[in-house]
Amino acid sequence: MNTPSRLGATTKRRRALATVATLPVLAVSLSACMPFGLGTATPPAGAAGGGGGGVDFDGVQSATIQIEAIGTFVDPAEGAFEAAGRGSGFIISPDGIAVTNNHVVVGAGTLEVWRGGDTTDTLNAKVLGSSECLDLAVIDLNGDDYPYFEWRKKDITTAQDVYAAGFPLGDPTFTMTRGIVSKAETAGETPWASIDSVIEHDARIRGGNSGGPLVDPDGRIVGVNYAGNDQHDTNLAIHRDEAMEVVEQLAAGESVLSLGINAQALMGEDGTGLGIWVASVAAGSAADKAGVEPGDLLTRMQGVTLGTQGTMSEYCDVLRTHGQDAALDVELYRPADGLYYRGQFNGEAPIEAVTVLGQDGGNSGGGSGGGTTGDFVNVSDDSGIVTVDVPADWSDIDGSPFTDEAGNSWARLVASTDLDSYFSSWNTPGLAVMASQDALSNMSVDDILNDTTNALPGAGCTEDARDAFEDSYYTGTFSYWTGCGDTGASYLVVAATDMNQSHAIVVAVQANSDADLAVADRALGSFFASF
Repeated sequence: MNTPSRLGATTKRRRALATVATLPVLAVSLSACMPFGLGTATPPAGAAGGGGGGVDFDGVQSATIQIEAIGTFVDPAEGAFEAAGRGSGFIISPDGIAVTNNHVVVGAGTLEVWRGGDTTDTLNAKVLGSSECLDLAVIDLNGDDYPYFEWRKKDITTAQDVYAAGFPLGDPTFTMTRGIVSKAETAGETPWASIDSVIEHDARIRGGNSGGPLVDPDGRIVGVNYAGNDQHDTNLAIHRDEAMEVVEQLAAGESVLSLGINAQALMGEDGTGLGIWVASVAAGSAADKAGVEPGDLLTRMQGVTLGTQGTMSEYCDVLRTHGQDAALDVELYRPADGLYYRGQFNGEAPIEAVTVLGQDGGNSGGGSGGGTTGDFVNVSDDSGIVTVDVPADWSDIDGSPFTDEAGNSWARLVASTDLDSYFSSWNTPGLAVMASQDALSNMSVDDILNDTTNALPGAGCTEDARDAFEDSYYTGTFSYWTGCGDTGASYLVVAATDMNQSHAIVVAVQANSDADLAVADRALGSFFASF
């Protein structure tokens, strides 16, 4: 998949703050800026303003701004760092209301703005409203009596002349490049936005052009530049109609299709979608209140797996379906501590780590059948109903269904380094996840748990703990056993039902080391059944 790179801020590293654990394989970074020299375009003969209070073509520079966002951001490959990143924007009213990209400003601690390339006059600004799905934000500059842009009133057509204005590569020198509209309207699914209508054009743009205006020969706004692909010389701008539809809401302080994150979908080197990486979080936003932190990887929202194609489409579709103010279930992985979390945006369930035993252990035994090392992968049963994260080296998998003695049908997934050894001994770690819509008609959750564990005492196992289990999806009971077999292995079982009582689910993990117990915590944070 070859997607445009976002033109986000050209970054100046100031001070390394920390290094967080990084994901196993990351094929996408949060910025892709290459040095590039731009000539200054000249207006066509006879170009003039179209009347009204907005600037004409000769005044484009005076109403175009450069924005420096200063704050701490978390890069998936480099960890946390304090940075000053620069992008572009443009003023749309004399009282200093300006438009830019969400990824330029959201999550910043401070904003500094310069107008028209004049770096001697620094302006302060605040973010009024934003949208990570549309990659738009509206900011308010201090002061008034600013020159400003008007929006193009005529149709936007293929082959019409356009000009990209802004401050590429963080340079304070104002630039413009000339091109034509290649596609007047197309979809804009990228790793950091999901936009119904964008304009493809060939007025060359680079990192730092983010949020800058795309104008017609009269200096009227055609679109908001936000992405480019150097390899294919493709440049993208958010369509005027898309921006105008929400700009008043954003200026009024209402965010749109937003939970308040500066984010990007990530893909592994094998092309597998990993989720939505959060580089920064807007203070006071729904994400901030829920407990999302920079460096988190959102993996599932409202039961939908995120970032499967390396775009924000699934994330934004959930917001479009339920609304940004709805209570939304979320699952995330936090590389900083290696744990999965579950909870809700806008709900009563805070985002909390899904852990029963803790990563530091318990009384697990030894064993010689293979430890737990390496990366995790998400796997499913043959029907695609049951999913869970397992270590990548637990590659011996059985996803076949089964029917129990009571006639209940179960979807099942079993994974280990060696299934034969796992089934026949206590030497080899492994796990099983099973889900059934039938079982609750003739069994309680406790019945299911007891049936799953009734043979363990005969293997020398001792139940060390039994307690309630609950996360934002499931409620039930967990049981923890130690001293199993001649290796003294540990065995963890969770039996639960979803909040709607539509199905029962069982998670069972055999552990032969402390690392295997960490697998149990990971499994409890990622198991899911989708009937």
